[in-house]
Amino acid sequence: MTRSNTNNIFLLAVLLFLSAHVDVGIVNGTEAKPHSRPFMVSLQKKWRHICGGFLISDRFVMTAAHCWKNEKLTAVVGAHDLRQNEGPVRIGVKSYHMHPDFNKYTLQNDIMLLRLEKEVEQNKNVMKISIPKNERDIKDDPVCSVAGWGRLNFKGKKSFRLMEAEVKIMNNTECKNKWKDNFSASQMMCVYGDGGSCSEDGGGPLVCKDTAVGVTSFGDPKICNSHERPVVYIKISPYIPWICSVIANVE
Repeated sequence: MTRSNTNNIFLLAVLLFLSAHVDVGIVNGTEAKPHSRPFMVSLQKKWRHICGGFLISDRFVMTAAHCWKNEKLTAVVGAHDLRQNEGPVRIGVKSYHMHPDFNKYTLQNDIMLLRLEKEVEQNKNVMKISIPKNERDIKDDPVCSVAGWGRLNFKGKKSFRLMEAEVKIMNNTECKNKWKDNFSASQMMCVYGDGGSCSEDGGGPLVCKDTAVGVTSFGDPKICNSHERPVVYIKISPYIPWICSVIANVE
């Protein structure tokens, strides 16, 4: 075999390897089984995915406050591959309920509720997820998961199909050491793992067992799934009184 043929075979092998691994993000994740996360919502602006969200009732989606910039959003439910028009349901957002103490500079209180224009019809592809019933802290190290349609790496392409990754919750002290004053243990938590969230995964849920315990908020501005600056999530449990108040008082 000539050297040029050997080089061509090597090149082909490299290309096949790369093509097989190109779609393995959220970052270092795997494609979710279609509709295995029926609570997931793609929040879109002008038909373009910008953030994640999740159904907590037949009328409300929870997401991150930083996802909304005073522009009209559409919630897409029942989706797996965002390129498919048949199956997913598009619902407009009737009202936007950003936490009153949200700080867009520090991302404190980065949590938001969206009231949909109509009730979601729940079925095997569209279903709400439980959130904590009271204010409680989460133990370190349980195996949890994240999912989204965000980028597969920091400057990479987005995934049209829902991706997922397993993560563990980091000790608050360790997270504080990494993020310093940007981290508030009373309302935030960090996760770590081989995979994790990337840009445009913001607003998606951190799920432990069958409960959404956190909302994807922020991470290292220069690299996804950084070990030095782990992704930070807003804890849902401290906001239960506010969540109940919004749901009860919105017409």
